Formats: sequence, structure tokens, C-alpha cells
Amino acid sequence: MARELRRLRDLQGLTLQEVADRLGWSRARVSRIETTQVRPHHGDVADLLDLYGVSSPERDALIALARQVRQRGWWTAYQDVFSGSYVALEDEASEIRAWDAQLIHGLLQTEDYARAVIRAGRMIADDGEIDRRVVARRARQAMLDRPQPPRLHVIVDQAALQRQIGGRDVMREQLRTLVDHAARSAITIQVVPYDMGEHAGLDGRFTILSYPDPADPDIAYVEGTMGDIYLESAEDVAKHRLRFDQIGAAALSPAESAALIGKLARE
Repeated sequence: MARELRRLRDLQGLTLQEVADRLGWSRARVSRIETTQVRPHHGDVADLLDLYGVSSPERDALIALARQVRQRGWWTAYQDVFSGSYVALEDEASEIRAWDAQLIHGLLQTEDYARAVIRAGRMIADDGEIDRRVVARRARQAMLDRPQPPRLHVIVDQAALQRQIGGRDVMREQLRTLVDHAARSAITIQVVPYDMGEHAGLDGRFTILSYPDPADPDIAYVEGTMGDIYLESAEDVAKHRLRFDQIGAAALSPAESAALIGKLARE
């Protein structure tokens, strides 16, 4: 919605200050709406659309969207766990492509594996807080059980499959769960084997989110200990798409990957 409001303002040749002056608002108020720093009231959106000369049905659709924006998503119950916008962006995606050399993707983690990762990676000692985060992760994973789940394509390094996170029993369960996930039509899992050597994924993990509406651009998401980065420019996203495709070309096929995961589980 913010992107559409910016586009409509640009079509009218208006600056932020000109819009603010005509509506009796502050420039910062207009800017915060267009940069998603605030959730605008549908009445504010109606005022902007009137100023931009937008008529129905587009006007009605955008006002309806403004009402939806102010609804609370399931993740707001876990605001103490989730930071940033990633979970909301992931929840609306129609396709998720992810590469990780260190860990099994969060959407595919078992509870015991997730608990071990959270305890060590987040350096959390309190069992209650860890349990809270595990419950939140399970709620996030519910998207995979929707009637029309997003397409999930995960590429993981073999090292992540053989790192004994949580111990042998936990890893055995995690690997068996991955084999089960790999059998689902909406999920593709590939493994980059040890003998591949150098490849395009050595610079670190990332995720590409795609959406059902062609007007919504893909987003490349890079997570780090010092903060998260969201890349939306066509050039940046294209580079990550190319990188993901190259990693996939270096990885085993989905069938070969499932066979390797099953073998590691048995071992």
C-alpha cells in the first residue's frame, strides 16, 4: 500500500511537503506512511486518494487494504520473540527460497533441534523463554500446512546435516523429519555435498521472498547478528536470484539429497 501511495503521488508530480501543506499535515506524517513506519488509518488513505484524484474501484480497493493493514497478524502475539518485519513478509509469500550453510531452515526444524539452536545461538539460559520461542517457531511453521502453502525451496550445506546439534537422537529425528518434508509437493530440499568445494554460497545465508501479485517485487533478506537487511532493488534481488540458482546447480538433485539425508539419519 505504501508503494502504491508513493506511485500515485509521483504521478501527480507532488512533493512530500506539497501533500502535507494541502492536507494540513506535517511532512513527517506523509513520509512515515510512505515508508511503512506507521499503519495509516483508512481515513488518512481516503484523504490522500482524494488529493491524488483516484476514483473507484481502485479507491475502494486501497481503502479496504488500509483497513486490513491495521488488523493484527498471528505473529503480533509473539512480539517479544519476533523482531523486524521478516515474519510478516514471510507469512504472505507465495514462494520462499533459502540458502544456509550452518543450520536447518527454521520452517523445517523440529522442536528439540530448534530448542538447541535457540539456547546456543541466542545465548539464552532461561527455559521458559526458550519454550516461548519454540512455540512461536511452531506457529510460524503452520503456514506449511495451509490448503495452499507457499512453495519452499531450501538449499543446505551437508555440514549442517552432520553437525550434532542437540545430540545424536535430536539429529536423527531432525533428519528423518527433513526426509518427510522432502516428500511434500510444495517443498524442495537440496544439499550441497562436501566434495563440491568452492561455490556461490560461501558469502553467507540469505532468503528470497516472492509474492502472488506481480506488482509486489521480490525481497532478498539477509540475516546477521548485527541486524537484518532487506534488499528490494531489482538489481540486488536479481543478484541473489542468480546466486541461489548457482548454488542449486552445485547441489545434489532433490532425489539425491533426500537419499543422502536418509543415509545420514540411519548412520
